[in-house]
Amino acid sequence: MGKDLAEKFPAARQVFEEADAALGFALSDLCFNGPAEALQLTENTQPAILTTSIAACRAMESEGFPKPDFVAGHSLGEYSALVAAGALTLSDAVRTVRARGRYMQEAVPVGTGAMAAILGADIETVNTSCAEAAAGQVCSAANINSPNQIVIAGDAGAIDRAIELLKAKGAKRAIKLNVSAPFHCALMQPAQDRLAEDLEELSFKDLSVPLVTNVDAAAIKTGAEARAALVRQVSQPVRWLESVEFLAKHGVQSLIEIGPGKVLSGLARQINRDLRLSNVEDEASLRGAREALAG
Repeated sequence: MGKDLAEKFPAARQVFEEADAALGFALSDLCFNGPAEALQLTENTQPAILTTSIAACRAMESEGFPKPDFVAGHSLGEYSALVAAGALTLSDAVRTVRARGRYMQEAVPVGTGAMAAILGADIETVNTSCAEAAAGQVCSAANINSPNQIVIAGDAGAIDRAIELLKAKGAKRAIKLNVSAPFHCALMQPAQDRLAEDLEELSFKDLSVPLVTNVDAAAIKTGAEARAALVRQVSQPVRWLESVEFLAKHGVQSLIEIGPGKVLSGLARQINRDLRLSNVEDEASLRGAREALAG
């Protein structure tokens, strides 16, 4: 990921060089050449996605894209959004998300937690079913992604029970996810506590543009608010549905997804079909996004 950006845009190449220096190893080589098994390790995946996203952002800036009215990011993406808004340096962010990935992996023994994607059930039904399935364990909404897609997380047994309950209550699909840990639920509290100590050591500046946070689906502008939001999001659900609704309510008409893939664009399309959507992950998509904005 990111190789085309680094080859075509000096500003993007500089981002990968800065990340390599901050981490003390060639993250760029891992991004460009793999192997996939190493790139899929959470502590590598998180800085790799962050770096590629900021490389795309810097390429856009070098090509004269206008300053955004808001920034937002889904889970890890909130760090990318904060770097883009000038609240965090890239070096601090890549080091922190690498540790974040490790803390999350170590918070729960492998196999004891689980996540599942629930399609075709509303949040009230999901919350009720999770509460019923918990039976003293953890089971809760982790990613409220769109009106039709909610991801749940918690203890493996409770997630299995919730899947059966939700199917019985009419969910179209309930799919166990192949993940390394149950993110964004109370089982992540040990990771949150460790990360909070790291974040307290970092310098956060006030944001150049407002960020719509995962935890509150509301806009913030101060560095102190940004730090607190990053701490809380580790064990709290990502309120992406409400975040996109907030943006649309506040006059946003175009969204540009920056970084690998188009998953968030697909979710935004489910939330509000009036939004103009584009993505930037390489030179071709960057040119396409610029044409879309101009149109």
